[in-house]
Amino acid sequence: MKISKYISLIYIGSLLVNCSGTSKIPEGDFLYTGHKILIEKGTTAKSKVKKIESELNDLIRPIPNKSFLGFRPGIFFYNLAGEVKKDKGFKYWLKYKVGEAPVLMSAVNLDYNKDVVQNYIENRGFFNAATKADSISKGKKATATYEIKLQNQYKIKSIEYPKDSTVLSKEITLARKNSVLKIGKPYNLDVIKTERSRIDAKLKERGFYYFNEDYLLVQVDSTVAKHEVALILKIKKEIPAKAAIQYKINDVYVYPSFNLKRDTVANRKQDSIKLENFTVIDNNTVFKPIIFDKSLLFKKGELYNRTTHNLSLNRLITLGTFKFVNNEFKVNDRFKDQLDAYYYLTPLPKKSIQVEALAKTNTANYSGTELNINWSNRNTFKGAELLSISAFSGLEVQVSGQNNGFNVYRFGGEANLVWPRFISPVRMNSGSAYVPNTKATIGYEYQLRTKLYSLKTFNSSFGYSWKENERKEHNLNVVNIAYTSSNNVSDLYLSQIAASPSLQSIIDKQLIFGTNYSYTYTNTMLKNKKNNIYFKGSLDFSGNALSLLLGANDSSDPKTVFGVPFSQYTKAEFEFRHYYNFNSETKIASRIIVGAGLPYGNSNNLPFIKQFFIGGTSSIRAFRARSIGPGSFNGNAVTNSFLPDQSGDLKLEFSTELRTQIYSFVKGAVFVDAGNIWLRNKSVEKPGAEISSQFLNQLAVGTGVGLRFDFSFLVLRTDLAFPLRTPYETNGKNWVVDKIDFTDRSWRKENLIFNLAIGYPF
Repeated sequence: MKISKYISLIYIGSLLVNCSGTSKIPEGDFLYTGHKILIEKGTTAKSKVKKIESELNDLIRPIPNKSFLGFRPGIFFYNLAGEVKKDKGFKYWLKYKVGEAPVLMSAVNLDYNKDVVQNYIENRGFFNAATKADSISKGKKATATYEIKLQNQYKIKSIEYPKDSTVLSKEITLARKNSVLKIGKPYNLDVIKTERSRIDAKLKERGFYYFNEDYLLVQVDSTVAKHEVALILKIKKEIPAKAAIQYKINDVYVYPSFNLKRDTVANRKQDSIKLENFTVIDNNTVFKPIIFDKSLLFKKGELYNRTTHNLSLNRLITLGTFKFVNNEFKVNDRFKDQLDAYYYLTPLPKKSIQVEALAKTNTANYSGTELNINWSNRNTFKGAELLSISAFSGLEVQVSGQNNGFNVYRFGGEANLVWPRFISPVRMNSGSAYVPNTKATIGYEYQLRTKLYSLKTFNSSFGYSWKENERKEHNLNVVNIAYTSSNNVSDLYLSQIAASPSLQSIIDKQLIFGTNYSYTYTNTMLKNKKNNIYFKGSLDFSGNALSLLLGANDSSDPKTVFGVPFSQYTKAEFEFRHYYNFNSETKIASRIIVGAGLPYGNSNNLPFIKQFFIGGTSSIRAFRARSIGPGSFNGNAVTNSFLPDQSGDLKLEFSTELRTQIYSFVKGAVFVDAGNIWLRNKSVEKPGAEISSQFLNQLAVGTGVGLRFDFSFLVLRTDLAFPLRTPYETNGKNWVVDKIDFTDRSWRKENLIFNLAIGYPF
């Protein structure tokens, strides 16, 4: 027994040594474990010292191997793979994709890093600072140390701008109004570079097309006072003559069917259409001039402006019609202070067909596949209109849950026509870099829920979408029509209606005729921010116009269109997400959703497809899809055959999730979800479902952990969750924390919920 213990200890010790990464370090070398920065701050504030230390950490190279609790799994797998003779296969993948080579102390250039540190602190105004570099070794590991003595930081005493009478100097002096250089602030080379870039950007807005920020020189005089500097901004003496000229726009030429491989400007036939602000050179007359009238924002005789330049390019690109968009400016042959603009546009193939197979999940906890066939015409009426016609079919199944076996089969089609401009009797314009769209849609879907019923849905809409910028987007459907009817209703479903009459609303004929609008704001595309946010607000109105026309005001005697009562309601939903980024690998993501629907006039209830649901793979993950609520009502106790979708008029949902990278493409998460839905009024069928002042005491709460496998083209998500609190009472109370018992098989069966999904929940 003792011998086996010793053998086990020896094995564990050997494993620890291998995992630590030092077992195969060459003789005379060391495993580089990182660096330490020791700053003698002097009079420098503690917060500033911390910032300097943080920024220096990002500059020092090389980066040591990743470690976890003292272990370095990357080196372990690198060594485990041994010699690899091929550039593919399992051993290659294990060694170079999973594993990582040990970073050796011999690869650390202390003198180079010392110069990097010294240069950095001098550029922050510590002109008298001193830096020392050394290393400390222990066993087979070594650490680099950098000692810094900061001394005093120099501050800006005065700033001088060009004083001569040239147009260029005057424009530079005018640009000083919003300068980032401030008297009394510490000297900082990065701020000086930012100021040069800012002035250059301002000049580009004022016609100086050929100017470059490198033509600006900032002289630093450190003799003006003790620990202070004078900054003198100058234009370099030898700059190109073009750089000092303020240009205006002369002629604009557009080549809308230009072939990069075949064409040159010289060999193009000069069949042209001349308009007020531009000339279209297009011997095939493939595109109508209205495209360019809406996209090109330059006007003849105005100063060249970089913003207008970029807006025009972005609009041409976002048309979705051109594969390549190239642009150049040339000085006019007669007027040396004027520019001619040329746009060379290579169209995408006019017609295309695409077949795609998808794996998908939805909010009802169903997973499945879908086959799509899409045909598109990118220039339907020669105005860059996009006509797309698609057909689809799919199968959805519930991997786990009470609805397992009640599969969903879907097929249908949709036609969309998108105009890259506003189509409206009222003049509408957008000055952003994104082309506004007008969209008309008509579609049909047949959905069969096996053992239950089938639904047929016709929908059509007409509306607009436009973006103010990359962060703000608007969508307005002026007309939105949906008609739903059912057939093939099974005896099983009819028997459930007898017990739960509200299920009848799912198969009733429904007609929605209304308007909806949504606004989205996000800055999640900015990767280096500590805080990212996402907000989407939507409003949905239905039946108001028909109500005025038909005089509908009594839900007990509703007015009909073609024999179908139309829905009248107002619905609002708001979603806010916040992402706090600790670093590139770890963040806290939070989300809150608030929604409310109000039926009135011709309707007593919201249409089923417009009601709120909660629970499932992208909602409260500790509960089955759409199984929570409404209120304290327990739908699980009502039926044994299948779990009907519980719906409500009001919704409150909150989630927060800590996400971090575990290794390579594997990411982990710990999360907490909470929320519920409610009815506006009391329901005999669903006691406790109505909203009240005690709504916070009816929240469902769940927690869990998950893994995300990020394959770049696909994120596969697995979550394992369990409830902490039920909205209904269990054994006289809502909190069920004291019932948690992972060793109890029956508890696991009843409470552990496994979620398999594609993509992040939010």
